[in-house]
Amino acid sequence: MGNLLRLLARDDAGNSCCSHQKYDVFLDFENAVPSAEERLLYEDVAEVLRGSQAVIHDLQQYKGAAKEIREAISDPGDDYQRRAWEMVTPLVQKLKQFYLFSNDIEMIVPRILAELCGPEISPTQHLENQQALVKQFAEILEFTLKFDELKMTTPAIQNDFSYYRRTVTRLKIEHNSVEAVDETIDHQLANKMSLFYANSTPMLKILSEATSKFVTEHKEIPLENTTETLATMAKVCQRMLENPELIARFKREETQLFILRVMVALIILYDHVHPVGAFVKASNVDVKGCVKVLRDQPASSSENLLNALRDHFGANIRPRNCRIVVDTLPYNCQLITCRSLTS
Repeated sequence: MGNLLRLLARDDAGNSCCSHQKYDVFLDFENAVPSAEERLLYEDVAEVLRGSQAVIHDLQQYKGAAKEIREAISDPGDDYQRRAWEMVTPLVQKLKQFYLFSNDIEMIVPRILAELCGPEISPTQHLENQQALVKQFAEILEFTLKFDELKMTTPAIQNDFSYYRRTVTRLKIEHNSVEAVDETIDHQLANKMSLFYANSTPMLKILSEATSKFVTEHKEIPLENTTETLATMAKVCQRMLENPELIARFKREETQLFILRVMVALIILYDHVHPVGAFVKASNVDVKGCVKVLRDQPASSSENLLNALRDHFGANIRPRNCRIVVDTLPYNCQLITCRSLTS
């Protein structure tokens, strides 16, 4: 249990890259207004964000067809089969909409990063001068965590889609014809959706892949610009949460939880993009400090976010750098522990 008390092998006195720097930028997540230069991209992102609100609303309302599917499996009678099919078909249409919306995220994120990671000014200057786009990027990050959290707590999604695919296959065999089945989605799209929903955090995977693709395709923007922008944004969120005076400037109570979510999403995204990840001594993200901020919050605000870090780092062990062991303990002693390994 001794290792559970070692959050990181990092000296609080000053070994951290963050310890001697100040990131006291105030990001106005409530009132940021786009400049004339930001306006065009801002409007495009705003349209995507409006879609994200509808997706979250529909996902929160998703009840599934578990009862109808159980009845159809237990009784092969036509009535039960028809009832299950009629229940599942509109649900699969919703799942199709969710998947297609992930394509919108995949397309818009690189455009935002191109603006926020440009080499002409520093990451801190980007955050100060382009707060409206920073706010929108933060809203996409929050949406990503919300979507994946809801998906993980809605097992009916995969059950409904699996039943739909099995039924389509069975009907094709019974009728000996592809045309005889009125498919809600075609076979190719169904395969893509299966891969999407099979992932425990599908929207985060889309976001991470879009960011990695951006780094690969935009050779004119060094990798360090992107990772430092993500790290700086995470550190600014951390500093804001640590400073009661800055938090007091917000009018809405939910803004603090919003910043917590964004901070966690940035840590995970940084870990995906940076060659050695976030959970190492040399990381530009103060993971230890961020976890402390989370642990200082009420359990209702922090528990799911600590679990998100645990699940991510537990599933993404980097043998050449460090082994991640994240334990979910009672709230007053939830800790992240790390044991360094030699390659």
